[in-house]
Amino acid sequence: MNSFLAANAELLITIVKIALLLFVVLTVNAYLTWFERKVVAHIQSRWGPHRVGPHGLLQPLADGVKFLFKEDPTPAGVDKFVYFLAPLLALSLALTSIALIPFGPDPIHLFGHDIYLGIAPPDVNIGILALFAITAMGVYGVALAGWSSNNKYSLFGGLRSSAQMVSYELALTMSVVGVLLMAGSFNLKDIINAQAPLPGHPDRGILGWNVWPQILGFFCFFVAAIAETNRVPFDLPEAEQELVGGFHTEYASFKFAMFFIAEYTSMITVSCLCTIMFFGGWLSPFPASWTFTHYLPSAILIPFGLWVIWDGIRYETIFGRVILPGVGTAIAALGAVFVFLPGVNDFIQGPFWLLSKILVFLFVYVWMRGTLPRFRYDQLMSFGWKLLLPVSIVNVILTSFAILAKLQWGGK
Repeated sequence: MNSFLAANAELLITIVKIALLLFVVLTVNAYLTWFERKVVAHIQSRWGPHRVGPHGLLQPLADGVKFLFKEDPTPAGVDKFVYFLAPLLALSLALTSIALIPFGPDPIHLFGHDIYLGIAPPDVNIGILALFAITAMGVYGVALAGWSSNNKYSLFGGLRSSAQMVSYELALTMSVVGVLLMAGSFNLKDIINAQAPLPGHPDRGILGWNVWPQILGFFCFFVAAIAETNRVPFDLPEAEQELVGGFHTEYASFKFAMFFIAEYTSMITVSCLCTIMFFGGWLSPFPASWTFTHYLPSAILIPFGLWVIWDGIRYETIFGRVILPGVGTAIAALGAVFVFLPGVNDFIQGPFWLLSKILVFLFVYVWMRGTLPRFRYDQLMSFGWKLLLPVSIVNVILTSFAILAKLQWGGK
């Protein structure tokens, strides 16, 4: 048994990481629904979920149970193979894209092995190309769902989505070429390291991020990525006023939930890419000389944990008065661990900053849903072809000239 474990250690570590990542991503997806409903509710002066568990925190569990046990009819006349394949394809492609994201710079040394914070190894030289190849195939799940459902509304939704995703895929790809030219690599870790402080400028911090020289590229990338994920204001494939539910009109129960999970997973992937490509990835926004910022994780977790304890003590239900103080104690204790274990505190700096930036982008996603109106279809197509694509091409040309000028007159 020991010899088998020793011979297959890397395979077993990868399987454990995949299982752990799936658990984390699916749990985050569940609570993103809670987060979105709460944020939009506050924007609209409503309560949002607040009855199922304290502050509605068990609402995602209730929704999951509902999806599992809800009636799952199959409409007459559907292409059954494609009808069942479409949600599986959409979900599997969305989850696969997460596997290429590195979540930290340093590995964990455990049992003589270096365990990196990500499924794929950090030296994948075509990381961004592989990620774009996977996400580009996501259109098949949506298009096949609309075509196989034997429903004209679903078909219209699938066709709209195909046209939209293909149109914005061009601008999405072109918008990152400037970043790739500046980094000189397709490797996601190399792109982050290219934004790190330089030997002669150790305190540049946030000023070294790609978003400043690539502001046009970031604008094109983020707008095109929102369209790629079919979110407001680009949610034409699901326009309730015209298509009922769009491409997933004929789906119910867990098959509908699979499309829902795929959408939220794509939101996480886009937020990861925005953070890595333009906002320094796991790099701190503060200069390296500001060593006190290393204690920001504890400075956030400990007060937040104490607030959760206080909120739990005065919560209106017995269940809340039991659960919330325990959760708050665990959060505050985790913050205290980071203070008293400097090695752990140093290790979590990268994941802390990466996850914090991802959370900001997820909030922007939800914020836009609560504030922006939906485009008309002609406006959507015109915006992608006549504005985003030309601007992304201009950004590539300007970046190329800037790099050439730097090499010609300023040296490397």
